[in-house]
Amino acid sequence: MLKPNKLANKNFLSSLDITNDEFFHILELAKNFKNKRLNIDLDYKVLGLIFDKASTRTRVSFQVGMSRLGGTTIDLNPTTSQIGRGEPIKDTARVLSRYCDVIAIRTYDHSDLVEYAKWSTKPVINALTNLEHPCQALADFLTIQEEFLDFKDVVLTFIGDGNNVANSLILCGALLGVEVRIACPKGYEPNSLVIKKAYEIYKNKDLLKISNDPNSAVLGANVLYTDVWSSMGEENKKTKKDKCFSGFTIDNDLLSKAEKDAIILHCLPAYRSKEITDEVFESKKNRIFDQAENRLHAQQALLSCLLA
Repeated sequence: MLKPNKLANKNFLSSLDITNDEFFHILELAKNFKNKRLNIDLDYKVLGLIFDKASTRTRVSFQVGMSRLGGTTIDLNPTTSQIGRGEPIKDTARVLSRYCDVIAIRTYDHSDLVEYAKWSTKPVINALTNLEHPCQALADFLTIQEEFLDFKDVVLTFIGDGNNVANSLILCGALLGVEVRIACPKGYEPNSLVIKKAYEIYKNKDLLKISNDPNSAVLGANVLYTDVWSSMGEENKKTKKDKCFSGFTIDNDLLSKAEKDAIILHCLPAYRSKEITDEVFESKKNRIFDQAENRLHAQQALLSCLLA
């Protein structure tokens, strides 16, 4: 029977904190959880959630996933805990390590997440920072694998802001050898250090393409992926970004340039008529809600490995 393997790295702060083999193992576990072929009991283990940003899918999927594993979740709202009053991260991390078995953190600065991991004696999971969203990428590639069975010859095109989601897709693409194309307006490219790291990992450097032309980026693509143009915390940039991203909307015209078997992904929430049209969002090519469901199964698999 398939069993969770303990991960070599204690924490999951980045997509690169797991190996290629560990990535595929997590995906296989996730599929078994999804199809109810695997039942793991973690004996009342406790997951602590620290969310400095709003969340629907990440929060609920972690809570439900932990519950299905026989564990419990404590939601630590910064506004109702000492975290919000400025308690040092190193103190919070050391205290929570005495109460929780694993901690998932959603925060703004990636450096804060690293600081938590430095002081925590228990595994820390990146539930989203301004740099990466690795849990989302696990669900994304699970969805792609379900659709195309493997990643051979799959072309993934992300259109929009070179944000944390784009960064994680790039790193996972490098890890798995998947062709990833990012199309964004000038000045909104993904993190330069992420791009550099990906090029160091890719055996074929041509599999990563960064451009400012969505029309060429979708040619021959099997997966069209987008996200909101203005991430949480960028509300003051919304008007400017809406203008800059004109022409980067996934519509039927753009979709027609992709492969006939192309699917649509979006990590949600979606703003119709901005990054994607309602017509494309509601089309038969939509795998967005499968993708959202897969957050639960992928994170359940991740938790079972971190706590194996």
